[in-house]
Parts: sequence; C-alpha cells; structure tokens
Amino acid sequence: MKSYTVTANGIRQFVVEEGEGAPVILLHGFPETHFAWRYQIPVLSRHFRVIAPDLRGYGETDKPACGYDKRNMARDIRELMRELGIEKVALVGHDRGARVATRFAKDYPELVDRLVVMDNVPTRIVARDLNAAIAKAYWFFLFHLVPDLPEALIAGREHIWLRHFFSDWTYDPSTISGEAFDTYVRAYQAPGAVRGAMADYRANAEDVAQDLEDAEVKIACPVMSLWGNDFHAVGKLFDMASVWAEMADDLQAHPIEQCGHLPQEEQPEKVNQLLLDFLEGWCGK
Repeated sequence: MKSYTVTANGIRQFVVEEGEGAPVILLHGFPETHFAWRYQIPVLSRHFRVIAPDLRGYGETDKPACGYDKRNMARDIRELMRELGIEKVALVGHDRGARVATRFAKDYPELVDRLVVMDNVPTRIVARDLNAAIAKAYWFFLFHLVPDLPEALIAGREHIWLRHFFSDWTYDPSTISGEAFDTYVRAYQAPGAVRGAMADYRANAEDVAQDLEDAEVKIACPVMSLWGNDFHAVGKLFDMASVWAEMADDLQAHPIEQCGHLPQEEQPEKVNQLLLDFLEGWCGK
C-alpha cells in the first residue's frame, strides 16, 4: 500500500492506494479516517485500483475553516479524480462519506458507475423525519453544531469521546480496541482534527438545502445500501430499504446481522463479499 498527498480543490488531500485496474474510491465516516477501510483495501485491491482518501477535515487531509458542505466535499473528490487521471469510478461511502458519495452521485452522475452507501440515512430524511426518538439517537448532530463548545470539552479527552462512540455504536463494544482504538485517538488528537469533524456537521443546513434542491431526482447508477441491523440509530430506527428506495430505483438493500454502525470493521468478511459481488463486472469504463 502506498500513501501520498494530492493538492485538489485547493486543499492537500492524504490518500492511501493499492492495486491496479478499475478505480474504486472508499470514503470513510465519523469518527474515523481512511484507516476504517483496513479490512477492505487488501481484498478489493486484488481486483481493483483502490483509493481511500481522508476527507476534508479528517486524518492527514487539510482542515480549512470552511468548505464542508457536501457539494464542495464532493468537489474535493471530483478534483482528486482529475489529478489522478480517473474518468469514472465505483464509489463506496460510509456514514459522512456516504453523504459525500450521495451528493457526488447526484452532481456528477456521468462519473459514477455504481454507488455503495453504508449505514447512512440521507441528511434531508433525518431532518424531515426528526422526532423525539430520532433527536435522542442523533444527539451528537445537535451537540456538534454548537460553536466552539465541543472542541473545548473534548480537548485532552479525545479518548473518552471516541470510546463512547465506538462502544455505543457497535454490536460488540470491544470491536474497536487496542491499536485500532489508539490509531483513531492519535488522529483526533492532532491539531484541528476535532474542529474539522465538527465543521463537517456544522454544514448541516447547507447540506439539507442542497438535498432539497434535487430531492425528486433519483440516483442514476446502481446503488447498494448496507447497514448494521442492530444499530439503534439506523437499522433499529428506520426502514432502511424504504429510505433508500426514495433515493434510487436500481437498488440492492442488505441488512447485516450482529452489526452496529461500522459494518466494514465489525463484519468485514460479509461486507467484503457483498462489495465484490456488487462490483463484479466493473471494468473502469
């Protein structure tokens, strides 16, 4: 696996890459980095050119003060593709990365052959259906919107903050532990890292407005939605097959049992097989 940086859309983006052939881009979610794909990259790279960037504000990618609306974050990926000489892609996104990937698929339909979204309820649907139960499950959406306070409370306590999410969001609370947990803690202890993640959430109003503009436009390419069937804020709270049927006509929907919010880390073998099956036939054109 090689790693490098590319300046695209005005920021320096950190990328890991492995393999040759048709390009597959993996977009991580919160509270993660490209490290979330450590179980997928070795398997997918036997068949594809696999590219996993750190999103704007995360990991080793730049963390500017602005530009976190999903249209601009999708533009980050568009310009990264341009710099890497990629004309068309299969796109895989989890959580926040799925929001970027969904916006990318709507803004650049000619550039996406197929799309995978993992454990994600689209932003406008969360906002549209918000009630007491959803607000309780999505408390962090609201907390992260508060200017400056989350950064002040989390500073020096990144391990407590992350431990909550990784324990609460997984079927087996010990899934992210040891060196994996330490890797994420180090990433979020870096200067600007918590602020970058908060900025991603603080673009929520812009994201909803963008989603409402083309709410009636279905995603043009084939879509596969995967989710952890045991996650209280997604699989237990939403009818995910119906949610994504609103977004795409050509849809595969797969709940993953004994799994929370992090399917690619909690059930990597199941996820890898589903990805390989869905990506079969992708030749880069």
